[in-house]
Amino acid sequence: MEVQSEFTIIGGGVAGLTAAIALKNLNREFHLFEQAKELKGIGAGFGLAANAMQALDYIGLRNEIENIGYYLDSFAILDKNGEILVNPNTKKLSEKYDQKNFAIHRSDLHLFLLSKIDQINLSLAKRAINFKQHTDFIELYFEDGSIYRTKYLIIADGVKSPLRQQLIPDSKPRYAGYSCWRATIDNSSLKLQKGTETWGDKGRFGLTPLINDRIYWYACINGPRQNPTFKNFAIEDLKKQFSSYHHPIQEVLSQTKNEQLIWSDIIDIKPLNQFAFDNILIIGDAAHACTPNMGQGACQAMEDVAVLTNELQKNKSVKDAFKSFESRRLKRTKYITDTSKFIGEVAQWENKFLISIRNNMMKIMPERMNQQALIKLFKQDFMK
Repeated sequence: MEVQSEFTIIGGGVAGLTAAIALKNLNREFHLFEQAKELKGIGAGFGLAANAMQALDYIGLRNEIENIGYYLDSFAILDKNGEILVNPNTKKLSEKYDQKNFAIHRSDLHLFLLSKIDQINLSLAKRAINFKQHTDFIELYFEDGSIYRTKYLIIADGVKSPLRQQLIPDSKPRYAGYSCWRATIDNSSLKLQKGTETWGDKGRFGLTPLINDRIYWYACINGPRQNPTFKNFAIEDLKKQFSSYHHPIQEVLSQTKNEQLIWSDIIDIKPLNQFAFDNILIIGDAAHACTPNMGQGACQAMEDVAVLTNELQKNKSVKDAFKSFESRRLKRTKYITDTSKFIGEVAQWENKFLISIRNNMMKIMPERMNQQALIKLFKQDFMK
């Protein structure tokens, strides 16, 4: 039976596009399918921490991406009055591990990654709904009725991946207990230069500068999944929710239009015990979606691609490369998923007594203990 490509990637997000670039650099035949009609990077901003930049360096993309990212030398956690709870010295950590931290707009990153891929290797508006796995090839079935055959399949279609759930039926997304609103606005009048996240009894509010005089902000509020009230939230509702929070949160919200708002529930998946399934590999959010509390979603996707590239460069079969990838990635991604979930739970506390204890502990805790999660993240060389 005719095989139409060596590798097929399902999903045109950060993981899928970066994997496509890596395969192109390795001179491997591939095709990428994406269900959206247009790849434009839906969302707002996110962080590319030092480990992501190390992965991009290995893939050969670091220097160019640094030019479209905003360098963050600090990112403070504040209480609702604006007092510092934790102020990790990311500049010091960057210097120690010879890495930097950036913030980037999803659209900017998507357009950059897309520019590195030949259009002949990309098909849009193609939603893969299931597959049939054979010894030497895989048959992919699409919503439009078409069938595609490939030797190796890389599943990178996100946290709600139907293909992952076909492989692992109980791997459905789990709700974190809070929703998130996001927007990107102009920074020319506010002139914010530092990234911060505020923790209070009404929720969290984060602010991060981006290049081209923009600010990415986000707000997280506890509530039931798919809350109809949250679905209809407008700027005035968010202003009321965070009315007791410090400057410049009200000013940021006042400069945001309702049509700029993006709302979604925060979800992840319970850590999996397997990523490699013979001639199939799951990567990115499809494999290890985590809550955004460590800023590691896209970063871990890039680590995935760097490790996969490294394995494919070795003198071994693709199936063996997939299996070695799995052994190198399971423990690290589980740690990040679990730690991120825990941080989100603590950060979303609403009980004022517990918040007071938490905040006082954070203020008096030694710097190294406050930075423990970051130190462990950067200190471990994921390429070994």
